[in-house]
Amino acid sequence: MVYFQVNSKCNGCLACLQNCPANAIDVKDSGEKRMLLHNMARCARCGNCWRVCPEQAIEFQHMLTNQWDEVVVLDLIHCQVCDEPLYTASFIETLKGKTGISEKPLCSRHKEALTLKINAHFAGYKSGQTR
Repeated sequence: MVYFQVNSKCNGCLACLQNCPANAIDVKDSGEKRMLLHNMARCARCGNCWRVCPEQAIEFQHMLTNQWDEVVVLDLIHCQVCDEPLYTASFIETLKGKTGISEKPLCSRHKEALTLKINAHFAGYKSGQTR
């Protein structure tokens, strides 16, 4: 989403550019066109551009909206026992590529329970017991 929005009332007077304390607004003239530019990384979100605009062309309210923007959606891997979300499919593929290890998707609680069962099973073999 573009937070700095200018509506059709803008007449290119550059009051916003001249009064921006963060130098977040610039202008580029090319041929027959003038382009108003905004750099969100530089923007102090002070609202000065909005206050000084004589045409009320800057719609600053978009910058003040307290919302979360969706930036990426990834597939989740869940615990095979309790369905607790564990990690993303992309993360586990990266991990497999780097370590070559592939594990059952288990949460820490069920992984610990499985480890205890395996240790108990093999402990019997170490002591000479057979089943």
